Amino acid sequence: MAEEIARNVGPAGIEIAYERLGDPADPPVLLIMGSGVQMVAWPDGFCAALVERGLHVVRFDNRDVGRSTHLRDVPAPDLPAAMSGDLASVPYTLADMAADTVGLLDALGFGGAHLVGASLGGMIAQLVALDHPDRVRSLTSIMSTTGDPEVGRPRPEALAGLGTPPEDREGLLAWQVRAARATGSPGFAFDEAAVAARVRLAYERGHDPAGTARQFAAASTAGDRTGRLRSLAVPTLVVHGADDVLIGADGGRATAAAIPGAELLVIEGMGHDLPRELWPTIADRVAALVHRAESADRHGARGHRPAEWSRASRSSAGRTSPKER
Repeated sequence: MAEEIARNVGPAGIEIAYERLGDPADPPVLLIMGSGVQMVAWPDGFCAALVERGLHVVRFDNRDVGRSTHLRDVPAPDLPAAMSGDLASVPYTLADMAADTVGLLDALGFGGAHLVGASLGGMIAQLVALDHPDRVRSLTSIMSTTGDPEVGRPRPEALAGLGTPPEDREGLLAWQVRAARATGSPGFAFDEAAVAARVRLAYERGHDPAGTARQFAAASTAGDRTGRLRSLAVPTLVVHGADDVLIGADGGRATAAAIPGAELLVIEGMGHDLPRELWPTIADRVAALVHRAESADRHGARGHRPAEWSRASRSSAGRTSPKER
């Protein structure tokens, strides 16, 4: 379907760019991307795999990226001060971004949805589940963490050779491809052509490094959610790459350990991306979680849900990657 704009979304009254894929009668799955990353970073093929498994997919641009509202009139955050506890320059919080997500659910007419968040998007999804539990049917947290500074740490040495991003367009795009390779999945093929096409499309849709800094400030000052995550009562899947150099795999393990009953899938060779070879595996696990949650709803375990959310799965259950554990 064509890209659309939802207006006056959430308490902030912002605009959110989004795209709907699949049959609206299927269970709604909201895909939430990471810091500075637009909805087009959810690969088309991965979205198609979710649709093939009986899911209605919505991907969207968070505030300050792509074609959603950019808060260009606010001062740049003072990141050193913010990291020291002085939040005066932080223009918005992770809770504000979670409220945007709930506002989009309202705009789309969804009483609730299944949330799938990657990186910063996983943090947002966790917070939606904590602050608005009645709106979350299931939670999938991919390559994310709890906010505990002792887990999910990056490996700076992996990025040391990249240098400063160039200011000219073509130089920057080439740098972004190199960065994607450095943070990607060493156990799987790097699709340079697909990555190059995505970073070029993102640049054309709305390049805004200042917006990325504002999102980073929101994420880095959100605090540790571990204690609160222990109170969650929502079907949860945690997916993490064993070779993630941006958010260490112990961040995913800590997330799964904190959320009661969470499933954990740590994949050998996977880094901080979604390699093509893993689309079927991850889509299978997400679809299985969603359809189990929908089945529980139909049988009264979590209350009644409309029949149009409960279409049977069309996935091929049981397919797994030889590299997952």
